Formats: sequence, C-alpha cells, structure tokens
Amino acid sequence: MNRLAIAFAVYFILGVLAWSTLSDSRVRLVTLAILGLFAMKTLLHRNHVMHGKDE
Repeated sequence: MNRLAIAFAVYFILGVLAWSTLSDSRVRLVTLAILGLFAMKTLLHRNHVMHGKDE
C-alpha cells in the first residue's frame, strides 16, 4: 500500500470518527471541511512532486 492510499485512509477514518462523535452539526461540517482541505492539499502536493514542476 502506498503512502497516498494510507493518507486518504487516515483522512477517511478521521472523518468517520468526527461524524460519529461530534453532535453539533456546524462543528461537524467545519471539521469535515478542514479534513477535506488537508486531503486536497495532499493530492495537490503529490501531483506537484510526481510531475516535477518547479514553479
């Protein structure tokens, strides 16, 4: 299993835990949004590294 798959599995597990433990819907959605932003940053960083762009 590669590191990207592990990272997304961890984000997914954190999202499930946040969904099941947080009772306030606003806090839950903000938490999921932050996790989504971290996942997007991880994916963008991987694409930057894989394509070797120096911009």
